[in-house]
Amino acid sequence: MDTGRIEALALRASLAAPPARVDGVRAIAGMGLDGDVHADPLSPRQLLLAGTDAYDAFALPPHALRENLLVDLDTSRLASGTVLRIGETVLLRLMFQCEACGHLDGHRPGLSMRIGTRRGMLARVLRGGRIRPGDRVSSAGPPLPAWSDDWRERIVHVLDAMPPASVITYKRLAQLAGVASSYCRAFPGVIARMGPFYAGRAVPTQSNTALPRWDGYGLFGHAADDAIEERLFSAEVVPWSGWTS
Repeated sequence: MDTGRIEALALRASLAAPPARVDGVRAIAGMGLDGDVHADPLSPRQLLLAGTDAYDAFALPPHALRENLLVDLDTSRLASGTVLRIGETVLLRLMFQCEACGHLDGHRPGLSMRIGTRRGMLARVLRGGRIRPGDRVSSAGPPLPAWSDDWRERIVHVLDAMPPASVITYKRLAQLAGVASSYCRAFPGVIARMGPFYAGRAVPTQSNTALPRWDGYGLFGHAADDAIEERLFSAEVVPWSGWTS
């Protein structure tokens, strides 16, 4: 059952580069989109889907939301954990809604406040392949575990996933939780308020602790991803169930 279609595609070669429209992209399992600055095996924000309805509602110029995949869906109603099939091959795991950042105010003052959850949905690539404009977007199989839109809850999620007797650097914690490195300044206070169970689990990069540093392996599946995507790829396309209530 089709739920939508890809309207346009874009890549950014660097953080300083504007989105560039392309006729097709190659999605790489566990990595993201080939040639895009956000391709990263340890990031929950490998690509961004935005809806044409947001562009229409706010009269935005092309690429204002900096999306990779423009879809004819209301992305604010997409649920974390939903697996989308793009075309016949690609599988995407929806992670969480993209926060509306201040650059949007450059298009229109106050836009970052008014757009809310309609900025777009972030995703990871479960199964790779080619994506082209016109490809259908459909729901594939049962949902996977959801991630919170609240970055503080994602910090807890990452810390809970750490192996025993290990630490994680603030920089890696930010990467795995999908927040900017500038958030590292807030981590000591945020983690202190979580209670003694989390004390000492995250450390500055220059820490001289003797405990091994966790690199994030296993957080997004890795070895388990093969079994997950194989199950989903072989499943029948099911009626759409990815909307939030």
